[in-house]
Amino acid sequence: MTLTKRIQGCGPLRRVLYAQARKRADLFNLRDPLVSQQQIFRELIATAATTRFGRDNGFGRLTGISFNDAYRDYKGRVPIRSYQEFMTDYFYRDQPHSSRGRAAPNLTDVTWPGTIRMFCETSGTTAPSKFVPFSARMFAENRRAALDMIACYLAAHPQSQVLNGKVLYMSGSTSLTRVKRGVWSGDMSALTLRFRPWYLTPFVEPGAEISALPWDQKLQAMAELLLHDDQIRVISGVPPWIILLLKRCREIGGRPLRDLLPNLELIIHGGTSITPYRNELESLFDGQLPNLLELLPSSEAFMAFQQLGEAQMRLTPYYGVFFEFVRFEDLDGQGRPAPHADAVPLEQIKTGQRYALILSTCSGLWRYHIGDTIRFTSTSPHFIEFTGRDRFLDKLEEKVTQAEVEQAVANLNRCGHWNVREFMVGADIPARRHQWVLAVHSEGLKHEDARQVLDTTLCNLNADYATFRSQGRIHAPDVVLVPEDGIYHWSQAERGKLGGQTKIPHVDPTPDSSMITSLRQFHAHISHQGQ
Repeated sequence: MTLTKRIQGCGPLRRVLYAQARKRADLFNLRDPLVSQQQIFRELIATAATTRFGRDNGFGRLTGISFNDAYRDYKGRVPIRSYQEFMTDYFYRDQPHSSRGRAAPNLTDVTWPGTIRMFCETSGTTAPSKFVPFSARMFAENRRAALDMIACYLAAHPQSQVLNGKVLYMSGSTSLTRVKRGVWSGDMSALTLRFRPWYLTPFVEPGAEISALPWDQKLQAMAELLLHDDQIRVISGVPPWIILLLKRCREIGGRPLRDLLPNLELIIHGGTSITPYRNELESLFDGQLPNLLELLPSSEAFMAFQQLGEAQMRLTPYYGVFFEFVRFEDLDGQGRPAPHADAVPLEQIKTGQRYALILSTCSGLWRYHIGDTIRFTSTSPHFIEFTGRDRFLDKLEEKVTQAEVEQAVANLNRCGHWNVREFMVGADIPARRHQWVLAVHSEGLKHEDARQVLDTTLCNLNADYATFRSQGRIHAPDVVLVPEDGIYHWSQAERGKLGGQTKIPHVDPTPDSSMITSLRQFHAHISHQGQ
């Protein structure tokens, strides 16, 4: 008998687990975020005082003084850094130049005490691979955050059957690279799966055999697993890949998803906004969606999650991370904090303002510019909107944000006959216009209809864009329609990336618009071959 079935058949044990969940949720909701941030700041500084970074920046002198004095000194001593700057200044400072971006650095007492034994490996679009340090302390903090999120869900939904079932975790690559004895690098999801507590194994699908398959085969195998294992009650993953999985289930089963997956209770999603995908997700379930919870994870830190019944995520400043915030207006043309930019702690943020996130973490990242942006809609609690990466459409000086781009596509999908599966937008600088590539399900759709909706939405959302359009400084956008899987085929063929935790950039991040050019040329070539 499996562990899940033993729990199903044990009423007293289930009652104990739900009682513990309610207790944990109550404790979570009683925490003071501002007090927690000050405590975390002091703990991080004290813990790292003897590291090379701590000695370089006088951390020893920051202990035992008031938070305000210590934070003022900290801001004055430690500059905001990107990954590239950390790589040069600390991660690879004593290592051969040839190893930079090709192998995980050797970090022992450099920016965090002890040896970093796990690295989250991410491949950038315009830079070498990043090897983000992932300490044992951060691993424990992430596990605590996940438990708090599930506890809050169970407390808000006493009839939940989640504890009677399993989670389908749509991971990325599950292969790990052995850097040296006891040190590993790989996809965040691979590290999470490999080093998760043993007692969670019976509750997590798919198993190692399916997880190791190439993406197309893995998608098929996960769909068949989801259809045949009625104990799977939760799906966790990135929105576009969740939708692909659900569509495959419907194709295989040939019936409505609510009939095929009656026990599916919860979808946990993150990594990219669900806004442009919401219309298709609702249509898949005929408007009767499972419960949805959004979270804001990253290779660097766990930052926010949504509670059932609340419209937005709450910032979660309790898990080994000290947060600072730089106004979006103080980012330069490359989306980085300008030299004059000031950062503020959580206690000084303002609602309605869009901020770039700056993190100091228990993995040894200090004033690290992560590249994500958020907007606070409340300070009690700290509700946030994820507003995308801090890169934005600015080649024509318009500064259109990723959130505005995603809202434009969401509006297009709400028109009824449009069903945009995936998309990307970039700039055609010589023609002074935006270039959109839309992957759509239906044939016979008119470019002009899409152009009008996208253009009108951006004019309504962004005053600069509206002004530039009215002055003729930006011309009407150009729209290219490709098959619904067209962008995924390009990503696999040209980037070698598809599925799992991989995200399609919605705004071309390259300085020369080379990504949107590559996408358009790829499909132009395919169209020419088909003629």
